[in-house]
Formats: sequence, structure tokens, C-alpha cells
Amino acid sequence: MYLEVRDLVVKYGNIEALHGISFGVERGEIVTLIGANGAGKTTTLHSIMRLPPPEAPKVVSGDILLDGKSLLKVPPHDVVAKLHMALAPEGRHIFGNLTVEENLELATYARPKGSSVKDDYDRVYALFPRLAERRKQRSEQLSGGEQQMLAVGRALMTRCQFLLLDEPSMGLAPLLMYDMFRALKQLNAEGMTILLIEQNAKLALTFAHRGYLLDTGEIVTSGPCAELMHDPVVKKAYLGG
Repeated sequence: MYLEVRDLVVKYGNIEALHGISFGVERGEIVTLIGANGAGKTTTLHSIMRLPPPEAPKVVSGDILLDGKSLLKVPPHDVVAKLHMALAPEGRHIFGNLTVEENLELATYARPKGSSVKDDYDRVYALFPRLAERRKQRSEQLSGGEQQMLAVGRALMTRCQFLLLDEPSMGLAPLLMYDMFRALKQLNAEGMTILLIEQNAKLALTFAHRGYLLDTGEIVTSGPCAELMHDPVVKKAYLGG
């Protein structure tokens, strides 16, 4: 297993947010975590990325393994620079006063000195042609969909091999949502491993290979997405069936 979360219990202060969840992601796979707001999905991603407080909760017990090695004592910058994982966070968190290109450049800070980034710019602009057209624009002038593309592009500039996505379709018009998921499918076809959080359960289950349903900090069901689409619990709560 590439990523393995084992019996993970985490807290925000005295509030337990995850109650011993376990799941895994194979290399080259797309896995989705679905569930209502407050279920613990973002908490899970923040725990995996080892974000420091106040953004991330405290791991009380359990473990997070990448290629069999625990991440619990790995500093956040090494998760990105050495383990090649990157997060495109909910809310995008781009720097509005910087241009598209400057936002992308910031993500290369941990790259070895003298390393060429031209191929990486070319890759991002090929995936998201709208960003190429707006590369010299301040990012606060972009539409919400374009800002989401920029958040994903910034993650790719780290040369990650494992991409974590938190609500990439939020606020996107249908056409831009299609463009976003087309690009993500292309990345996966090229070998990118993806862990996806997505409020649009139908979209997530159509896009991913396997899924896990989180409910108030616990995984209540899991399986191949084709099966989850027909699961009575999932259908009733998230697919309108």
C-alpha cells in the first residue's frame, strides 16, 4: 500500500475529530473521501500533510504510513520536498496580489538550486490553457474556476507524485468543472496518485477508482466506486436515491 492510514485518532483541543479511521491508497490510484460537512474529510488531509497548528489537529493515536514509513515525525516541508506530496486546499489560498506566474513560482522554493522549472510551467499551462493566457495577471482578477486551476497548478509545480485535493469543484461553473476533472484524469493517466475530497458525491464516485464514506469522524462504508454508486446508504444520503 502506497499510503496507509491506520486507526487514526485526532483532536482539535479536547474535541475528537477522527475516531480511529483506517484506509489506504495504492500507487497510481484515485481514491475519494465523501461525506457531509464536518465529517472529518479536511481534517484527514491536514493530518496526512502534517500541517502544523492551528490549521491541523493533533494526532492522538494511530499512524500514517507512506511506502511503509511513518509520517508522524516528518516536518511539513519534507512531506512536500522529499516525499513529493502536495495539497490543493479548500478555498484555494492563492496570493491575490501576485500574478499567476508568481504564484506558481512560489511553489518551487524547495526545489534544488539550479533546477529548471520551464518544463513544469509548460506542463501546467498545457493542462490549464486559461492560466497560460492569464500568466501575467494578478490572481485576484481570475474567476473562481481559474483560481482553482491555479491552486492545482501550484501543487504540481512542487513536482509531486501524490496529489491531495480538497473540494476542487467548489464554486466552479459546469464547463470549468469539466476542464478541471479532465486535467486530473490526464494526470492520473500519467501516473499521478490522487486522494480527493469532493462534496459532489456523484462526480467523485464517477471520477475515482475507490471510495470511503466518512460520517462524523468514522468510516461507515467503502469499496469500488461502481459499487458505492449502488450502495443504499450512499444513494439515500448523497445521490438523491
